Amino acid sequence: MKLASILLSLGLALSIHAADAAKNAAGLQLYSLRSQFTLRGVPWTLDRVKEFGIKEVELAGTYNLNAEQFKAELEQRGLKAVSSHFPYGRYKNDLDNVVKEAKALGLKFAGCAWIDHKDSFDEAECRDAIAVFNKAGEALAKEGITMFYHAHGYEFEKFGDGTLFDLFMTETKPEFVSVQMDVLWIVFPGQDPVKMLEKYAGRWKLMHLKDLKKGVQTGSLSGKTDVANDVTLGTGQMDWTAILAAARKQGIQHYFIEDESPTSMEQIPESLKFLRANGFE
Repeated sequence: MKLASILLSLGLALSIHAADAAKNAAGLQLYSLRSQFTLRGVPWTLDRVKEFGIKEVELAGTYNLNAEQFKAELEQRGLKAVSSHFPYGRYKNDLDNVVKEAKALGLKFAGCAWIDHKDSFDEAECRDAIAVFNKAGEALAKEGITMFYHAHGYEFEKFGDGTLFDLFMTETKPEFVSVQMDVLWIVFPGQDPVKMLEKYAGRWKLMHLKDLKKGVQTGSLSGKTDVANDVTLGTGQMDWTAILAAARKQGIQHYFIEDESPTSMEQIPESLKFLRANGFE
């Protein structure tokens, strides 16, 4: 009787785990199709996104449409804008309008993917960003929107016993500022995504799924690499089994493929096949 009870509990736990894994939706950062938006237009490009089977998207601009118009185009295709990136300068100098635009788009998250800086990111620039994001995060929180920062690799300059990224994470207010992990921009500067997820448990809310071409050297703090180094998920350097397990353990809420390569239209469907074989919808 006890053995049967144990097996039943184990089976239930496995079922719950499988159900949780199945809930992970593979979204798309629309910057992946920036060329198509520019050359073919919004309707044509969003039609392709729908054909991929995507339901959730992250924005990086609205391509000459206002927020209401872009949202309407998304809704016509059953697409939901979960989050968007806005330029650092707008958070610093145009915060009220960022908040209004985020509300108009119906966003759950509003973030930033690049802190304007000189050749080498320094402490003064980091502290400036901390102040900007704490203020922006508080303003967005009043509207029920979570502010996040998307690390890009240059933040891992040495500082004290750690890095400027550590300073950023220590000084930004957890109640107002979360972070988005772009896996490529953690691996490319020589960091370990699993360890980083664990180190700042509870702060990571979103993830960019991006693979780095095999053979590309890591350790650069430039925040830049050839876009052709973005390859189909599962064909590059990343240990996705470990990364996805750690991400699920840490409760990442939304995952977005970001493929900046010139062959993103061909690679995105293959990346989706990889994800769907690894517990994603």
